[in-house]
Amino acid sequence: MDLQSTAFAAAVVLLLTLVMLRLRQRGVSRRPVRRDDLDTVIDWPPESVRVLTIAERQSYDLLRKALPGFMVLAQVPLSRFVRVPTRHSHAEWMQRVGALSADLVLCDSGSRVLAVIDVRAAQETERSRRRHERMARVLKAANIKVYTWREDELPSASQVRSLVGAELSRNSGGMKAPISSKPMPLIPVAEMEELLSEGDRMHDDPAMEPVPSAFFDDVEPVTDGGRRR
Repeated sequence: MDLQSTAFAAAVVLLLTLVMLRLRQRGVSRRPVRRDDLDTVIDWPPESVRVLTIAERQSYDLLRKALPGFMVLAQVPLSRFVRVPTRHSHAEWMQRVGALSADLVLCDSGSRVLAVIDVRAAQETERSRRRHERMARVLKAANIKVYTWREDELPSASQVRSLVGAELSRNSGGMKAPISSKPMPLIPVAEMEELLSEGDRMHDDPAMEPVPSAFFDDVEPVTDGGRRR
């Protein structure tokens, strides 16, 4: 072995030794951790948080006040009220959109979904916007009306009653509409900040706010150059 080959071999051995020392310092195990080795509670210590954000709670109270004849549900997974054929992978559909949750769901007395209220942040990332648009596309294909509200520009009770309530009554066809055909007297509604009770406002601890729906955007599987159809 010539001098050049000997020097190269020595350099490789030195490099491998440095890499092994580095890994040992970081405490990296040679054996990868298997999913079965992780405990659901110990490795992911659970902590209780609220189901709804402040804006979503305001929107929920607003719908209940403006449209008392409807059932209002919150944070319902699309897979709970949207059914799809099984000729393609259902797991793939769940990964794309089925695991997403509708912020507020407006139903008739029989729990049939009539509309979805999508409460969106004032400032959205591009990925979050695409996720909302994908969900809206699925709901539209399922003939479910989607109303998009900005958390910093929520409508008034009268606007909800005249726009959302009136449209749902028109689209109810021959079914018995949950809203009276007679004009409903306006219910005095305070400013959005006053919709929260004093006690609720006192306990609006940011640490108790729910995990935002965009939290998993960064780990969501992406195809087609970062876009999904």
